[in-house]
Amino acid sequence: MGSETKVLSLEEVSQHDKKTDCWLIISGKVYDITPFLDDHPGGDEVLILATKKDATEDFEDVGHSQNARDMLKDYYVGDIDVNTLPTKGGSYKPPSSSGSGSKQASEGSSNTALMVVLPILILALAYALYYYANKA
Repeated sequence: MGSETKVLSLEEVSQHDKKTDCWLIISGKVYDITPFLDDHPGGDEVLILATKKDATEDFEDVGHSQNARDMLKDYYVGDIDVNTLPTKGGSYKPPSSSGSGSKQASEGSSNTALMVVLPILILALAYALYYYANKA
């Protein structure tokens, strides 16, 4: 019949933390990325450091391409038992595929706007202080 999805605990996945046997948890799924370690553009060390935990945030922070996301399918082992993951301020919620890109885009644009506006405000304040100090 059909193959059932394998559900693994964090303890089981954590045993695969070496260059010769490396598994990662990304978005609630477990991947055996051992064959990819030597080909990873960021080096194998960064991947090995992401073992024994939910590496979703690490994966998303780097901003991987759609090609990288598609490659994960080749390394899929099973799903993580979310009850075995440590909680950070509540229950584990895998990122939804819809809307996560727009949220990241809006956060990125607000950070960019702040990085532009803040220096301008500081320069304006410095000029105003200089102007009023020399006027008196």
